[in-house]
Amino acid sequence: MVGLTSDVSYELADIDWDSLGFGIIPTDYMYIMKCLRGQKFSKGELQPYRNIELSPSAGVLNYGQGLFEGLKAYRKQDGNILLFRPEENALRMRMGAERMCMTSPTVEQFVDAVTATVLANKRWIPPHGKGSLYIRPLLMGSGGVLGLAPSPEYTFLIYVSPVGNYFKEGLAPINLIVETEVHRASPGGTGGVKTIGNYASVLKAQSEAKAKGYTDVLYLDCVNKRYLEEVSSCNIFVVKGNIISTPAIKGTILPGITRKSIIDVARSQGFQVEERHVAVEELLDADEVFCTGTAVVISPVGSITYHGRRVAYANDGVGVVSQQLYSELTGLQMGLREDKMNWTVELQ
Repeated sequence: MVGLTSDVSYELADIDWDSLGFGIIPTDYMYIMKCLRGQKFSKGELQPYRNIELSPSAGVLNYGQGLFEGLKAYRKQDGNILLFRPEENALRMRMGAERMCMTSPTVEQFVDAVTATVLANKRWIPPHGKGSLYIRPLLMGSGGVLGLAPSPEYTFLIYVSPVGNYFKEGLAPINLIVETEVHRASPGGTGGVKTIGNYASVLKAQSEAKAKGYTDVLYLDCVNKRYLEEVSSCNIFVVKGNIISTPAIKGTILPGITRKSIIDVARSQGFQVEERHVAVEELLDADEVFCTGTAVVISPVGSITYHGRRVAYANDGVGVVSQQLYSELTGLQMGLREDKMNWTVELQ
């Protein structure tokens, strides 16, 4: 655990912490840093949270040259603040920037910017056990471009918002439907990086699923239409006995940081974790299924519907494995368990 301090005194924001959902609540400050293509990012600055100006010809608006990240800050029982593996988000953004022909901040610049933004918005971090401060770093082609080409300028921006549960169900099980015709990503595409276009493309299938009463959509691979890929914004895990299986990272699936952490935690607790092709038929006799992501942490799956057949898990309750892994990971994130992995950064 790394420790950093701030001498700024503050009072908590005057909001109803018990009613937090997962939506934007404007806070005090955001962080902005710019650079020209071919150059390096230099010193950024905190600015009051506000709307930003962009050229109508900005690369992010015309050609979707943009990436984003998501991570959280938690308040400990003693009032100190914990970040969870921010360097992993920095590395993933750099990987995505290379794929999208963008200039990106260094890992140190990214982590320093996240730290500065969190400390400047300390009063918006929920009390211990009431939620977290969601941190949204953005990297966008902000320079004007008409013909298809990399943007001549890039902007790195971070804003934050206090949040509660991503799904309204909380840790209660969610209900998924398997999508067999619409696909989230294809081999050779950008499914393995956190580019903005990956998310707009799932909105139609997600909206249709929600209109039918489902929580979200589980996507299959686009070649065989048989192997699990991921949910709209979460990775997927299948539990059978002591074996936990999850689709392997192969270019079409986002390398989730919560996914990576859950794999390590599960193995440390004696589970056998397999990263491989997971056939959709394996859902039919699984003991449990759960999703992972920064926003959801872990969401147990109560049911999955595939070709009209609904399969329910754990008597529509939270599975034992899901609960065990959720408690262990959130315990680390909130400072309730010893951080033997050295994953957290503590701010005071």
